[in-house]
Amino acid sequence: MKLRVVTWRTNNWQLSILRRVISLSLTRRTLWLRYYNPPWFDETVPAEPYDPLKLRHAFEESVIKRLITDVPFGMLLSDGLDSSLVAAVAQQHQAGSKAAKQWGSKLHSFCVGLEGSPDLKAAREVANYLGTVHKEFHFTAQEGLDAISDVIYHIETYDVTTIGASTPMFLMSRKNKALGVKMVLSGEGSDEIFGGYLYFHEAPNKEELHKETCRKLKALHLYDCLRANKSTSAWGLEARVPFLD
Repeated sequence: MKLRVVTWRTNNWQLSILRRVISLSLTRRTLWLRYYNPPWFDETVPAEPYDPLKLRHAFEESVIKRLITDVPFGMLLSDGLDSSLVAAVAQQHQAGSKAAKQWGSKLHSFCVGLEGSPDLKAAREVANYLGTVHKEFHFTAQEGLDAISDVIYHIETYDVTTIGASTPMFLMSRKNKALGVKMVLSGEGSDEIFGGYLYFHEAPNKEELHKETCRKLKALHLYDCLRANKSTSAWGLEARVPFLD
């Protein structure tokens, strides 16, 4: 029996076919074997009791792990609870990290918005409370409009909501690059994990709530994670998201 490895190409192939690979040809019979079976989120409601201390420890460990870096870094701070929590843990533990020896014991935080934006005010209050080295970046409506074509080019989507959310992040990443920042922490994923969107309150029961959080998490690569990754990488930055550990 003669074994022959068959190469495969992606031109005009359906996505379902790309999840498989032609492995061998045995006497002119092609075998199709799935090369990866992703562990999708189980939509069964977990039976394990909620343990807030266990959750807090897991979250803190996730943030601390992402403080391991040999490049200048900072925190993308918005007016939300998600990025504020990441910033709080990062600021608390940075002094004892190896990165502190190179970049200082205080966390650098960044926020972007239109002049007079309530987001800027809220982020400023969080930064003052935590004691971070905070920088605000302002842009005008015209600057945002002028950047849209570049934003679409880099994030590779025409989704209106994603473009709108990506534009400020894209402009802020450009400023961060000018400051020499190479890595940023961000708070993506918390709303999907913990049901933070307002419409989650309309869930009829815990089963449907859990299914919806799983559905949102599975689609993050199309929206929030796509925005966070490509808006920053367009300017050579790496975005790390502790909530999605």
